[in-house]
Amino acid sequence: MAKFKVVVSDYDYPDLTIEKSILEPIGAEVVGAQCKTGEGLVEYARDADAILIQYAKVMRPTIEKLERCKALCRYGAGVDIVDVEAAYEHGMVVTNVPHYCVEEVAEHVCALAFMMLRRIPWYSAATRAGKWHWTAGGRPIHRFSTLTWGQIALGQIGRRIVKYVQAFGFKVISYDPYVSAEAMAEAGVEKVDLDTLLARADVVCVQSPLTEETRHLIGEPQLRAMKPEAVLINCARGPIVDNKALYRALTEGWIAAAGLDDPEEEPAKLLDWDPRRNPIFSLDNCFVTPHSSYYSEESIVEARRTAAEEAAAVLLGKQPRYLVKPGGPRPQ
Repeated sequence: MAKFKVVVSDYDYPDLTIEKSILEPIGAEVVGAQCKTGEGLVEYARDADAILIQYAKVMRPTIEKLERCKALCRYGAGVDIVDVEAAYEHGMVVTNVPHYCVEEVAEHVCALAFMMLRRIPWYSAATRAGKWHWTAGGRPIHRFSTLTWGQIALGQIGRRIVKYVQAFGFKVISYDPYVSAEAMAEAGVEKVDLDTLLARADVVCVQSPLTEETRHLIGEPQLRAMKPEAVLINCARGPIVDNKALYRALTEGWIAAAGLDDPEEEPAKLLDWDPRRNPIFSLDNCFVTPHSSYYSEESIVEARRTAAEEAAAVLLGKQPRYLVKPGGPRPQ
């Protein structure tokens, strides 16, 4: 008989072999629930000793019904889908995987930005339509060394993005109220306020965590403040950008283009997502990837192994490596 029960709230991996390889040797039964919205999770996890969480929301009403759970372990860095305070009130710890996919997200951001700045999609469409001229993709195109990159949030992913774009010659300015001007200067970055960044940047890149403070951080006033030829990139959380305002910005010419790794509704957390409900998917100057910026074969394995190892540590009475504390700073 298993000593522990570990429930995986939801997963989009082919199987749970990695989790089982770590947890079964310590006497744990691993159960896959596939409750990606969090609804119905209690039916699987009421008697669980630990829960691994991908997309499911695990909030106070669910936490209060868990009879012996000791740990809520996120596969990713963000923990806005977990009620951290409620977990600790009920004797549970919360862990995450804070250091994975830094390279992957930074690479994805750069790929989106460079694609738009060099107007690759428009050139490709033009050649397929029989147009063969250097102006066929539209104008203007500028050398990267003449452009300003505006980085919103300078956490570990933001710093990696800055390192990459500086290598291509961009001047970098950043808005992050939690990072000092001195720390930014050491990285070759100019600290500015948000209004200044929006007015000056040719690329506005958002890489902040999702909090009440950052929800709709980029809305109509911010989009109107950007340059008409500027591009917006959000490879952080979808709700940071107001998609209704973004649609207007892209159709009315407030900005040139946008690249998103998730729309505002975050389809992975929905049971019946339909892209027709969000008009940004009808635009040829808005490029959306399916929350895939974190993906590489290496990062997937790292996230799964780390989350399972954190659960195993808690179940064995050891200190996990990546505790998320109530009221503490949220990962970027």
